[in-house]
Amino acid sequence: MADFGVMLRAAGDFGLFQKILLIAIWFPFLLLSFIFASVLFADSDPERHCNTDWILGAGPNMTEEEQLNLTVPREPDGSLSRCLMYAPVNWTLDSIRQYGLNHTTACRDGWVYDQTLYQATIVTDFDLVCDKANELAVAQTVLGAGILIGSLLFGPLGESFGRRRTTQIPVLFLFIFTLTGGLSPNYYLYLASQFGAGMGYGGFRMNAIVLMTEWIGITKRSLGACGGQFSGAAGLACMSGINYLTRDWRLAQLVMAAPMGLVAVYIWFIPESARWLLDRGRTEEAKELILKAAAINRRTVPESLFEKITVNKTVEKGGIWVLIKSPVLRKRFLIIVFAWFALSLTFICLGFNVGKFGLDIFLTELLFGLTELPAHLLCFWLLELAGRKLCLMFSILVGGLVCLSILAVPAGSTHSRTHYIGGRDSVGVWVTEHFWLVVICNLTTGCHSISRTAPLMTCICIHCKALWIRVSYFVVNHMFL
Repeated sequence: MADFGVMLRAAGDFGLFQKILLIAIWFPFLLLSFIFASVLFADSDPERHCNTDWILGAGPNMTEEEQLNLTVPREPDGSLSRCLMYAPVNWTLDSIRQYGLNHTTACRDGWVYDQTLYQATIVTDFDLVCDKANELAVAQTVLGAGILIGSLLFGPLGESFGRRRTTQIPVLFLFIFTLTGGLSPNYYLYLASQFGAGMGYGGFRMNAIVLMTEWIGITKRSLGACGGQFSGAAGLACMSGINYLTRDWRLAQLVMAAPMGLVAVYIWFIPESARWLLDRGRTEEAKELILKAAAINRRTVPESLFEKITVNKTVEKGGIWVLIKSPVLRKRFLIIVFAWFALSLTFICLGFNVGKFGLDIFLTELLFGLTELPAHLLCFWLLELAGRKLCLMFSILVGGLVCLSILAVPAGSTHSRTHYIGGRDSVGVWVTEHFWLVVICNLTTGCHSISRTAPLMTCICIHCKALWIRVSYFVVNHMFL
């Protein structure tokens, strides 16, 4: 039987055909980071006070300062209360000035927000403050749940229906739900949109990388995965610029949905994986694609190679049970799942905490994206030079030690924030993903799906300081498995 690798080398394993495919898939990776924009660029506790325009009925010409002094109580430090107001009364303005108001109540008519940093965020548009302050964490959790469900759903479907279809459908999810998210009239529709976008993220990211690497020769296969991560890091930097210019989460969502609409059109023209087609016994379709790739690469595939193809009439099934039955595969599976879970947890926790570092949020996110770029370039070179296993161990060790080093820096120090940026740079190598794709590609789906429980843990770590500190330990301890 002719090996697919032999046919791919004959057709060109990294020619013009592969380069066009890589560019077509790398561009959506640039846009994947955009789905995090609405939950990253949102001040969880913005400067605000209750809307007390009720008093204008008694004195329409009063100044804003007098209005606030009469209707909003003060905190012990002298600042205006963010969550309380004086209960409205049916008095004249002179009576209010003379006797004052004493009975406080929760804000009844919404809030007035400071717009120095943002014109609008999901916090200010949906009033996720005071009693609803934890709703921002719910939005982050729903996004993480969508990523998990998307991985669990589209992963196995990629084995059954092909890489092409399970790459195209998630793109539609990303476009539709990014657009509807920006147009959401209420918080619940926004949550549904975040869940749908998360499903698209989880499904596309996994199957697109598999599709790329199955069309590339083994010597250049790391380039496909590393290039996708490079595009994602560049997307983080671009996202900070878009949010800096717009300062409005709805406008930013619509701006980000526009290029995804372009992707949703051309993604239908990408080819199926010929390797998957051969594995499914669809020889004629695979032959047609290989000849098409050879024509674009200006290569000729000997007809004798196709004559040696044996149709695979029996498709091996078993899924994850194949891993469980084999002691060697089971051990490797559990180790890589744990490693990937730890990296995902740390990476997303650092990302969701971008607004709490005390620095300019736009500059911080820009640095996060830019500092990852050299890491991914270095990753491609090291994977070919030192191998997958050594790179995996080294990246986890460096990332874990940098995260642990934060414990030696006093809280609130600027140096501590710099350490966090460096930690994310090291963790951002993501060697785990390349290890699975290159060595045991068929097991990527199971590993990816289970490790995607990490986003659901993110909100616990962010909103519980004790667990947040333990994230650093979590990254290092799993190296000893």
